[in-house]
Amino acid sequence: MQKPDIVTIAKETITQEAEAIAGLVSYINDDFKKIIDLIINCKGRLVITGIGKSAIVAQKIVATLNSTGSPSLFMHAADAIHGDMGMIQQEDVVMIISKSGDSPEIKVLVPIVKNFGNKIIAMVGQTQSFLAKQADFLLNTTVSKEACPNNLAPTSSTTAQMVMGDAIAICLMNARGFSVDEFAKFHPGGTLGKKLYLKVSDLALHNEKPNVNESSSLKDVIVEITKKRLGATAVLENNGHIAGIITDGDLRRMLEKNIPLENITAKDIMSINPKTISQNDLAVGALDIMRKNNISQLLVANNEKYAGIIHLHDLVREGII
Repeated sequence: MQKPDIVTIAKETITQEAEAIAGLVSYINDDFKKIIDLIINCKGRLVITGIGKSAIVAQKIVATLNSTGSPSLFMHAADAIHGDMGMIQQEDVVMIISKSGDSPEIKVLVPIVKNFGNKIIAMVGQTQSFLAKQADFLLNTTVSKEACPNNLAPTSSTTAQMVMGDAIAICLMNARGFSVDEFAKFHPGGTLGKKLYLKVSDLALHNEKPNVNESSSLKDVIVEITKKRLGATAVLENNGHIAGIITDGDLRRMLEKNIPLENITAKDIMSINPKTISQNDLAVGALDIMRKNNISQLLVANNEKYAGIIHLHDLVREGII
């Protein structure tokens, strides 16, 4: 047998699924808007169910909705008709996901949900199916062909379901005005959480606060930078406001000038108007400033007064980078 061209097959698979997703655009209409309004105005939860691969997609959509401010619940269609129907409460909306819309479990489940009096949203790939005709609202996820060479394994169809679920989640986020702060509440763990809630003060708090005044000698500057081990020191005015910064690089550049060192003070070496950040800003904001200005230290300010230093290493250690 001739060896398959793996690269070509992979590219064709991605292209076919991309075309299937692009086809969903034509299915977004006034019915879609009505579905979003229904979910927003629902006083209960959105219960999402399915069978087979559609059940797995349902779990993913539920996870996305819960993390973006739309209370949702997964119920497996097979388990539902064997005791799990108690999960559905009177004010819930039920979304049933199915490619064919004619699975035996779906045909049993739909009449039961209708008898409960809950509204049914059908995310289905066959608009003439039992599910599509029985549902109150229809989300069309029809695809012309699966990426599977035998047109059997759910591939393009499940991708279309996932994307339709994402479209619902994003629309609900926008409709609810779901903010970054709210997102952070639901994602407190891991790197993502730290980017959303970790403040500059949380990191600067653990660092030394190297500082000298404008009249400090070169020796005092070198000792302060060396002792505090942050590669820089702030230069302060008498009132505690920041006058400038001196880094290791500033010292090296000064020494390259081959000038007398006896009477040099911090004011002669410092860089004025240094980049600063408020102690109440997010740590990820410090990273943005460092990247834009190609620097590794940033002075921290509290009401214009010096509050410490945040270093690139702090951000690396916390996994922000």
